Amino acid sequence: MKQNNCGPTMRNVGLLALRLAVGIIFISHGWGKLADIGTTTSMFENFGFPAAAFFAWLVGLVEFVGGLAVFFGFFVRAAAKLLAIVMLTALLFVHTKMPFSAAELPLALLGANLALFGLGGGDWVISKKDCTCKMCGGNDGCGGACACDSNEKKGSC
Repeated sequence: MKQNNCGPTMRNVGLLALRLAVGIIFISHGWGKLADIGTTTSMFENFGFPAAAFFAWLVGLVEFVGGLAVFFGFFVRAAAKLLAIVMLTALLFVHTKMPFSAAELPLALLGANLALFGLGGGDWVISKKDCTCKMCGGNDGCGGACACDSNEKKGSC
């Protein structure tokens, strides 16, 4: 089945916009946790996390460094995977105890990170590798979403 392909430029514009938005949010939230680690640790204790200080530092660092990585396009899939794990954990252990409105942002960020994990960061990244589409041999920008289908011949995309 042929995918609807709006062209590599539009795909890259969309992935860049997603990366920048997700990155800015996580940089801000991670920095906030790290800048006031005492309050962050207390918050983790209040939610019943064991080793609250360790997890406060871990989550703050993953959010801040992961946000920078996504923003700049450096190992986007790895960073998005870690950030998705943080969001899933937050949803399951923190936001289920709150009204749904408190879960909207973490849910959206989980979806955004899963999209980045699945699609990659696009062509406009720092850590771009030479990725090849297994179907046609064309460069897929490390996103794994080549515009070809299995019936097309090599070099036709």
